[in-house]
Amino acid sequence: MTNLEKYLSVLTHEADGLLLTSRYSRHYGAEFDIAEGVAIVTKKGCRYFTDSRYLESAQKKIRGFEVMEMTRSNPYSTLINAAIDEFGVTKLGYEENYLTVAEYLAFEKALHAKLVPMNAAISQFRQVKEPYELERMRKAQEITDAAFSEVLGRIREGMTEKELAAELVYCLLKNGGEGLSFEPIVVSGPNSSLPHGVPGDRKLQKGDFITMDFGVMYQGYCSDMTRTVALGYATEEMRQVYDIVLKAQSAGIAASRAGVTGKDVDAAARQVIIDAGYGAYFGHGYGHSLGLEIHESPNCNPSGTAVMQENMVSSAEPGIYLPGKFGVRIEDVVVFQPDGCENLTHSPKNLIII
Repeated sequence: MTNLEKYLSVLTHEADGLLLTSRYSRHYGAEFDIAEGVAIVTKKGCRYFTDSRYLESAQKKIRGFEVMEMTRSNPYSTLINAAIDEFGVTKLGYEENYLTVAEYLAFEKALHAKLVPMNAAISQFRQVKEPYELERMRKAQEITDAAFSEVLGRIREGMTEKELAAELVYCLLKNGGEGLSFEPIVVSGPNSSLPHGVPGDRKLQKGDFITMDFGVMYQGYCSDMTRTVALGYATEEMRQVYDIVLKAQSAGIAASRAGVTGKDVDAAARQVIIDAGYGAYFGHGYGHSLGLEIHESPNCNPSGTAVMQENMVSSAEPGIYLPGKFGVRIEDVVVFQPDGCENLTHSPKNLIII
């Protein structure tokens, strides 16, 4: 079944058409990425609308859709209404998670069909990855591994977090990244206790933990990885906390297999940290899915009741964060399989002291 056929399969009495406005759903349905556009999917016909900047490439690459140009005199609303009228659409499913209120109100006023929220139905197909998607994600992780290996040789005492972040971005793109899956997190010393800290002007010092969380895009798919390294030396406490986080991640990975719930995986890792006395310092979930977006569903966290299926993907990223002192996070990306999981991340996880 093609991705477009998957979308067609959700058309019932609830909605006889789908309006794809997010870049991610348009990419998935058309199997081609365009920065701007709108698509409509019906059983009588499918159309993809974009402007002159992307028209030629869309006409060459997109299959299954009639590609049409949007212009100032022929805006999206006019094009969508022409399709609604021609294909007899009365109820149009839309992605409520992606439209702003202003966009929704404009569509509601302009379109000749009733808008029906259907984000869950539209996005469900992206949870289980197709073989070609996993191949792209393996390549994205390979690029990320290579960048990490290279950036280790660029870390120097006295450089700032911002400077190290710039070096990391260079290494990611140099090794084949087609873009960043998110802005890298590079934090050091006491700043490493900030799970989503922003690189600043703090200079790296001996005795620092340095946490780097980063990823790339490859053919539209994301990678994600975190490593924490020490500069110069690590204290006994630093080594102890690092070892606990690594053991927690190992426990979570060992529990990751098709048929378990996300909260079961989270609990396996979290219990290691709780038993070590650091439960209060692990506030976020163990992992999140990713693919076309860096954060997708389902999630491996305390609320993750969804059963993980074969070829679902999740990050594996427990952490301990001690305010004012330091933090440690180690992150891989795994693919759930019936007898365990495939780890897409191959960078070493032993404590690296630079």
